[in-house]
Amino acid sequence: MSAAPVRPPSVTDALLALEGLLLGGGQRTARRNAWTAVLEDRRRAKDRHEAEHVLEAVSTGASQAT
Repeated sequence: MSAAPVRPPSVTDALLALEGLLLGGGQRTARRNAWTAVLEDRRRAKDRHEAEHVLEAVSTGASQAT
């Protein structure tokens, strides 16, 4: 039994390997940044919601006082 011939890596193979190394971390960073943005948006939405309740309470209290 003879072993299959081994072909040398092509330029395309080398570029794909390099792209995998360079973009692999970039994709992780992009996902992490996207998730951080989602969490920040949720926090701002919660803050807006709480502020709306406070403003409604203040405006209701002020209109009843007059």
